[in-house]
Amino acid sequence: MNNLNNQSPPKTWLLESILVTLFCCLPFGIAGIVNASKVESRFFSGDVEGANRASREAKKWITIGFILGIVVIVLYFLFFSASMLALLGSGMEEPYDSYDY
Repeated sequence: MNNLNNQSPPKTWLLESILVTLFCCLPFGIAGIVNASKVESRFFSGDVEGANRASREAKKWITIGFILGIVVIVLYFLFFSASMLALLGSGMEEPYDSYDY
């Protein structure tokens, strides 16, 4: 067992994992939460390398989830903007002009 008196546990990334789960990408955020929850328990049981590995994995999953979430938001915005421009260009802004009364 390692002497843990002089060491502190690695970053857990738990808050970041929860935020990615809520706002960006659910599956990758959950993977981040699972790994983040392992960091302190492994560290305090003496598995320092396991704690470091879990911390790296949590960071990896939240980074992937965050980037994927940003990409999806940008693509959604571009699609929405292109749809609105197409509607405005097709004359849909004045639908009553084509009816004869």
